Order: sequence, then structure tokens, then C-alpha cells
Amino acid sequence: MIDDETIAFYDTAAGDYAAKFAKSRPDAQLIAFMNLLPNGGRVLDLGCGPATASAHMRTAGFECDPADASDGMIKIANDLHDLGARKLTFDELDMIADYDGVWANFSLLHAKRGDLPRHLDAIATALRDQGVFSVAMKTGTDATRDRLGRMYTFVTIPELSELLTNAGFSILAVDEGMGPGLAGDVSPWVTIRARKD
Repeated sequence: MIDDETIAFYDTAAGDYAAKFAKSRPDAQLIAFMNLLPNGGRVLDLGCGPATASAHMRTAGFECDPADASDGMIKIANDLHDLGARKLTFDELDMIADYDGVWANFSLLHAKRGDLPRHLDAIATALRDQGVFSVAMKTGTDATRDRLGRMYTFVTIPELSELLTNAGFSILAVDEGMGPGLAGDVSPWVTIRARKD
């Protein structure tokens, strides 16, 4: 189930979010993900936000399907990039072998911990054989609401790795870092790239 307070925040703050995280070029994590995809591959940008990553992937020749649960984010994504971003919640992910890659960059951290296994199963089902999945989340052990009202589920690297393995993925790379979020807090994060077995 989506968290209404989190979605309401993104509906109203989409412009601020897009401005803060605007990037003129793909970052190292996105480049590493694209390097694992087949030429012209089809990618689901799950929780696309303002769809900056999809815009970079389109420029690189990939077919992108940006989707988000926030109407505000979808509007600004389409206003900025005209990518056909559409509304989709994690619970509505029901595609079968439709994508060569799924990019979930700091989106699944808004899902409840107990829902992560089924969301990862759905992502695996949506991927074609040998499809690539990149997931970024903040690391930690709790679940809490930040000062902006967004609900976060923090994961440890072993926990996320086990969830991915249980969903039928082989882990390809684990990258860690620290970075500021929209609330201004500097937090540790992990990006894991994995391939569907």
C-alpha cells in the first residue's frame, strides 16, 4: 500500500525536487546500469520522480517507461522531458518479461519492509531473462518519517542482498556512499546492481 502522506508531499514539492536533483549528465550509478543493458533496451524507471534518469537513458538510445505514484511528479516529468511518464504504484506492477532493465533509484525506500519481497518478485517477473535491476536505498535498520513527512524504510546491505537473492537475482555490484536528501540530511546509501537469474 502507498503511504498517502509521502505521495501528498511529492505532489506538492515536485518542482523543488526536480530543481534540487537536476543533472546535466548521468551520474556514475546510472552509467554503470546503462553499461549492463543491451543496445536500445527497454527500461522501466520505477518511481521516476521528474524522470531525469529516463531523459538521460533516452539520449543514450534506450526505450524508457517512466512511472511514478505521484501525480505531481508525473506532470513535471512530462513537462520537462515529454517522455510519456505514467502513474503506477508498486502494487500495480504486473508486467511479465517486458523489460531489459528496471531502475529503482531511491523509490523502493518508501515501501514498507514487509512489502519489499513481493515488490522485488514483481520486478523480477517484469524483467526478461538476464534482465538488469538497479536499486538504491538509504541504509539503516529502522523505518521512520522524516521532517518533511515522508515515510522511509532503511535497509542494511546484507538485508537487501538477501532480499534480492530470494527474488531470483544474482548480485553484480554494490556501491556505497553518503549524500544529502531533499530534507537536507546527509545519509548513507547503497546501490546494488543485479541480474535476473
